[in-house]
Amino acid sequence: MKRADFPEPIQQLVLCLKQLPGVGPRSAERMALWLHKSGMDFSETLAKSLTKVQADVGNCRTCGFFATATGCEICNEEERETHVLCLVEHAVDVLALERTGAFRGQYQVLGGKLSPLQHVGPADLPLDHLLARLREGPFEEVILALSNDVEGEATANYVAEMLESESVSVTRLAQGLPAGGGLDHADELTLFRALSGRTQMNSEL
Repeated sequence: MKRADFPEPIQQLVLCLKQLPGVGPRSAERMALWLHKSGMDFSETLAKSLTKVQADVGNCRTCGFFATATGCEICNEEERETHVLCLVEHAVDVLALERTGAFRGQYQVLGGKLSPLQHVGPADLPLDHLLARLREGPFEEVILALSNDVEGEATANYVAEMLESESVSVTRLAQGLPAGGGLDHADELTLFRALSGRTQMNSEL
């Protein structure tokens, strides 16, 4: 005997929602039912927003950040420092750094990191574009703001080695204990880096 199920349009919506990161089958069903009950006005607004994002938002050809027809917000800002370049994995990482208010330089988005298991090699990242920017621009420093994992380490080491012959200083974000975290929750590598990158708090004798 055949079991009752959602109508086919709702099933298709559930299948689409399940492809979203972090959304499981039950969550997809709840979201689909909520959207169904929300009415036509909201559904049309959501559909138009999704279509507009796909049609109007791309990536800046210079730095890789989000861009529209009016250009990239980062590259369009004339007041930004031009001597320092921060290398990040994804465009959203730029927003995380911008929200700190501590960096006012330029960015370069890699769009990923080296990962042999995922078949991502140097040729799959815009490293040639990075070199071209460094040689054309007045950059003095490259900051590596990459993930603190095996792939991020490999990418950082590869880029640092690649830039050895370039006339730029290569630095990396300091890594240590997270705010509000205790020593008992930190792994050995985090503690090692926290000790190695410790800073002076009182005046030197």
